[in-house]
Amino acid sequence: MTAPGTAADPLGRPAPPGRGVGPVPTPRGVRGVQPVASLLGVLALGVCLVLSLDVVSAAVALALELALVPLLRIPPRTLLLRTSPVLVAVPLTALSIALYGKPSGREWFDLGFAHVTDGSLTLALATALRVLAVGLPAVVLFIRVDPTDLADGLAQLLRLPARFVLGALAAIRMVTLLGDDWRQLGMARRARGVADTGRLRRGASMAFALLVLALRRATTLAVAMESRGFGAPGKRTWARTARFAGPEWAMVAVLVGIGAVSIAVAVCVGTWRV
Repeated sequence: MTAPGTAADPLGRPAPPGRGVGPVPTPRGVRGVQPVASLLGVLALGVCLVLSLDVVSAAVALALELALVPLLRIPPRTLLLRTSPVLVAVPLTALSIALYGKPSGREWFDLGFAHVTDGSLTLALATALRVLAVGLPAVVLFIRVDPTDLADGLAQLLRLPARFVLGALAAIRMVTLLGDDWRQLGMARRARGVADTGRLRRGASMAFALLVLALRRATTLAVAMESRGFGAPGKRTWARTARFAGPEWAMVAVLVGIGAVSIAVAVCVGTWRV
């Protein structure tokens, strides 16, 4: 929350001197959409895609998503790095389904404990495409999301408990400090001449020190939040009002539309199966 008459950037930090006083500029385009709309849209799209395990519906949904990704204007390197967990999970998922999926049709080879057939390969392809179709928007739409905006939407629009939402927001903010803390611990140990011992022992001792530091910071943060009324009962006021207007409804409509179009195409082609 910000005091009246002060300006803050999207991360909630006060404006530097000389920047002037005024309202926070509202981001335009997709970046200005309330993250709760993206969350609801992704959940609706996932529900549409899990209703069937055919290849056509997942392929259509993935093709539509790839066609819309350039509109987000995300650098290719950032896009590749953020989606790398999904890209790694897709082949592993497909391999497990191909080896242990329900056998049907022509058998390609038998490993004793695993059977690879036409049916298992088709199921593996459908599962891989479906993981991509659900995981891609779930990652891409939240690359540039400000955690504070998401917390505002969860508390004001979805009516989640403010105590839980603000605690989770504070935890997310603190996670970014773990890397700095680890580097500072390493430099401190090196300055004291204890950084050249065994790597395993050094890593274990630094992990324990990092845990103690995180617990101390969490205790201090909890006391500070309680002293500022974050745990007080009653109606809470918010520095920024979360809205759910035209852009948010458009985001939900686009994601739901992708799921509806993929289902319609699969039904028309005859591959839809529950």
